[in-house]
Amino acid sequence: MKHIANLCVVTIALLLAGCNTVQGVGQDVQKAGQVLEDAARKK
Repeated sequence: MKHIANLCVVTIALLLAGCNTVQGVGQDVQKAGQVLEDAARKK
């Protein structure tokens, strides 16, 4: 379980480091939400 939590933290840190602006962060969060919605619809 610790490995999964660490992986999530590292992934989030990398995503945030890739964003140059607050708007970029918002777009990334929106895309992540869309991916989750699409995955839920497929089930």
